[in-house]
Amino acid sequence: MNLAKALASVGGLTLASRILGLVRDSLFARFVGAGFASDAFLIAFRLPNMFRALFAEGAFASAFIPMFNKKVADPDGPGLPAGITFAEQALSVLLPVLIIMTVLLEIFAWPLTLLLSGSFNGVSPEQFAYAVTLSRFTIPYLALISLVSLLGGILNSLNKFWVNAAAPILLNLTLIVALLGFHSDDPLMTARNQAIGVSVSGALQLAWLIAACRTNGVSMRLRMPVWNADVKRLLKLILPAAAGAGAVQINLVISTALAASLLAHGSVTYIYMADRLNQLPLGLIGIGLGTVLLPTISRQLGGGEEAAAMDTQNRGLELALLLTLPAAVALIVCGEPIAAALFGYGKFDANDVARTAEALAAFSIGLPSYILVKVLTPGYYARQDTKTPVRYAMISMGANLVGNLILIVPLQHMGPPLATALASTLNVAMLYGTLVKRGHFRMDARLKRRAPRLALAAVAMGLALWFGQGLILPYVSGTWLVRGLALTALVSAGGLVYAAATFVSGAFTRADLALLRRRRSSGPSA
Repeated sequence: MNLAKALASVGGLTLASRILGLVRDSLFARFVGAGFASDAFLIAFRLPNMFRALFAEGAFASAFIPMFNKKVADPDGPGLPAGITFAEQALSVLLPVLIIMTVLLEIFAWPLTLLLSGSFNGVSPEQFAYAVTLSRFTIPYLALISLVSLLGGILNSLNKFWVNAAAPILLNLTLIVALLGFHSDDPLMTARNQAIGVSVSGALQLAWLIAACRTNGVSMRLRMPVWNADVKRLLKLILPAAAGAGAVQINLVISTALAASLLAHGSVTYIYMADRLNQLPLGLIGIGLGTVLLPTISRQLGGGEEAAAMDTQNRGLELALLLTLPAAVALIVCGEPIAAALFGYGKFDANDVARTAEALAAFSIGLPSYILVKVLTPGYYARQDTKTPVRYAMISMGANLVGNLILIVPLQHMGPPLATALASTLNVAMLYGTLVKRGHFRMDARLKRRAPRLALAAVAMGLALWFGQGLILPYVSGTWLVRGLALTALVSAGGLVYAAATFVSGAFTRADLALLRRRRSSGPSA
């Protein structure tokens, strides 16, 4: 129950952060639009976001937290004080590195911006200098969010999960306040204020984590750099994890640079906005499934319950298809009214909405495969095989890069999203094929029966939405309330049609409903 409570609180805060992120993006589209100013800001924001994913939230957290927990849990040690001492030692090395790195990045912001943008498709020297200035404003966020990761790892180890999960909300709130209180008729000035807001949010997140640590009895001192066995082991663990995550981030950088250098201004913004919409079901469904499946399958395999583990993975695939097929179809079919309702304000005109919807359709083709990766990889990790998923991920990243190079010119802003979708589908095919070949997975009769019926139900829903979306199009450009009601009507109608279609197609039956009711009425089992 404690684990369920922790997951519920973290999930709720993640959902709140994603909703605020959509509000932020909607306001950004309204006040900045899609053009050079928006592209310049998103390029400037790419570096700190890349470093956060590469190091702060990925490699560092995965290496630091187990070592910290081991120090605290040592029965022969002093407990929490030992963990704090280790954290201070890590900080003594991390802080100077971050300071030096920040100074160097500020000095070399010009070539760095050139690398990330590919010169923005031939902008003037004045425009490029503006983009460099935005990069200099966002660079301090890199160091701040790394320190946030250190403190957040400590609090997570103390079971204070919600504190760290709430930190990204401060980023979205800061940028929303900057948009509402400091926007201008000049998009360049508004984007500049957003870049400043990024680093301000980093300072606020750090202050939030410092206050939370002190409230929970964790007070860290600054000390001279310590180079002992623990610090050496921490770095040894960080480097391989950073190398693995680096392949993904480098791919993102290359895709963004190609879009910025080869496509019209605004294309980076179209791809970014589409990805934000695509990430909503991916984050809410995929992360939840991955979180639940890995410990469940590991426990079953540890107990010698091979059949139960295979059944769990079959049900995971079934649930993934149940939720993601309609989401993918809805985003492909109704991308334009969704993008119009969320982003179609002010400087983000009808052409920008249409281009964003096209990029969203390309991304959404791969939505089921993005989530199926989360369902299939626990089948490897639960058997202590971490190399195979990483190898397949590297192959799919190479395919993504090749796809970008092939598709970006003929398909323009749809090229990178489609390359991503196809590469993810390749990853799923390799993961699934190897599990089957090893005898670790096979589709049971229930999944074989339901999968095509779920696909048929999703297609039926898509047809209904295709012919019915015209009814709400006049309302997606009204007030916030009108837009919200229009989207609610669209989602509700699609959900009702899909639910009905699952029963008509035979994907679900009355017996399934009766079984679900009996389980609910009987309550949780011991």
